[in-house]
Amino acid sequence: MPPKPGVIPLGPLRIGDLMGGAFATLGRYGKQLFGVGAAAYGGALAVVLVAAAVAYSAVADQLDRVLSLTSHEDPRSEDVVALVVAFGSVGLVGLIAVVISTAMIYTAVPVVLQEAVLGRPTTFSAVWRRAWGRMPAVIGTVVLTWLIAMVPVLLAWTGFIAVMIAALGTDGGGGPIAVLLIGALGTLATAPLALWLWVKFALAPSAVVFENQGPIGAMRRSSRLVRGDWWRILGITLLASAIAGVTSYLIQMPFSLLGLFTGVLGSANLGEDPNTASIIAAMSGYALSMLVGQLVAQLIVATFPPLVTGLLYVDRRIRTENLGPVLAEAAAVPPQYTA
Repeated sequence: MPPKPGVIPLGPLRIGDLMGGAFATLGRYGKQLFGVGAAAYGGALAVVLVAAAVAYSAVADQLDRVLSLTSHEDPRSEDVVALVVAFGSVGLVGLIAVVISTAMIYTAVPVVLQEAVLGRPTTFSAVWRRAWGRMPAVIGTVVLTWLIAMVPVLLAWTGFIAVMIAALGTDGGGGPIAVLLIGALGTLATAPLALWLWVKFALAPSAVVFENQGPIGAMRRSSRLVRGDWWRILGITLLASAIAGVTSYLIQMPFSLLGLFTGVLGSANLGEDPNTASIIAAMSGYALSMLVGQLVAQLIVATFPPLVTGLLYVDRRIRTENLGPVLAEAAAVPPQYTA
């Protein structure tokens, strides 16, 4: 039986090859990718629900007092502080859970691409094990990339805050306007550098998985691969993000309409002076519908752009390191060369 072809031609890739390869990977390996995504985000949701339950048990009395207030009554400050601390902690746990689950998907994508490029089958368990082992390195790579990319912007804002403090200490009437102008110019001046750094290290997560690199080594590898093709990588990455964004919007539309419908039905039963508990109950259907829509859409948003980025990594290695014949030999198919 002849080997199954991979999702891309084993030669330099055009934009159509990259987008087509990403869609072909979703079609052929969707169960594995979306399975990992559903498990990761489902686990994150479970962690958040447990944290919310613990927080509720800790501040149940304060929450009951606040929810029982009418619109003309003010909550006690100690109740507000307790609620902010408790549910702020839930928000922090949720943020960490989302970062870890998103990193899991970012790691699973190149794991699947390693097989998809060669046309080889894989399983959910194999993808999960491989992705879990490389996830810490991917998290480190992504965090370092964002920290480095944000350094110019942070320096600009540090200077802006210093100027603002100095201006507030003077009596000049034009001080606030000058400070705002300096802040805007500083952001505009540093944003291109931040964008350049972000694209420079865009291929690092793929290098972590494909080559078992550490965060620093993967960033150096990405820098070498991106050299000479920065504008093309930027354009294709933005196009992939735009496609994912439009798809996410279309997915969320029916959930939004359903949420508005349930919200209207719930608000119809509210009295003239509803309390906080009644308002929350009336809007719970809308919130639940929006949450489900956001989770479903996030699977697409978190999967498609990394797929395109991973294929860009393969393309750059084909173009700069003559990887095509090596892949063709591994896949047992003739190499393909395209302009």
